[in-house]
Amino acid sequence: MKTLTKDPLNLIIAGVGGQGNVMISLLIGKAFVRQGYFVTIGETYGASQRSGSVMSHLRISRESQYSPFIPNGRADIILGMEPVETLRILQQFGNSDVITITNSRLVYAVGMEYPSLDKVAEAIKGLSARLWLIDATDEAAKLGDPVFANMILIGTLIGSGILPLDKESLERILRESVPKEKLDANMLAFNKGMELANRG
Repeated sequence: MKTLTKDPLNLIIAGVGGQGNVMISLLIGKAFVRQGYFVTIGETYGASQRSGSVMSHLRISRESQYSPFIPNGRADIILGMEPVETLRILQQFGNSDVITITNSRLVYAVGMEYPSLDKVAEAIKGLSARLWLIDATDEAAKLGDPVFANMILIGTLIGSGILPLDKESLERILRESVPKEKLDANMLAFNKGMELANRG
């Protein structure tokens, strides 16, 4: 079994309301707790409705329980549900060693101007030691529902090999946590994320 690359390992999941990043944090947290790790989760919310900023901090350790919020500049991994939010979080919490995985689908807020995806992606790449830019929403739509983008991103995170969690450990948590009638679709999306990670 792989071990943490550092202790604590600091993971931020960033997105906007309604994308399911809180669910991601709970699933990942459960998988680590099941393997004997200490996990602290802190949530921050912007506007208390869909499209408001939402960020989950996970601090994972073999040795101790840590405070719930990651200090500025100390994230090890950022998993982004939306690229502009990912860039914003990187600017505050990133460092020269941070690894980034982000969905490529922009979520436009009313009244705001957005740079092109190419410009956002280039900025994210410049702030990351390694980047996976994943068309998670488009791939989820191909599977029948864009809502599965979050499960595709979980699959990409696990498939990247940057966490000491394997496919089987996450599948067990999914079977326990996802309603039976939705399990097959979620598993399909998770496996698609694993495949996308392996493509690099």
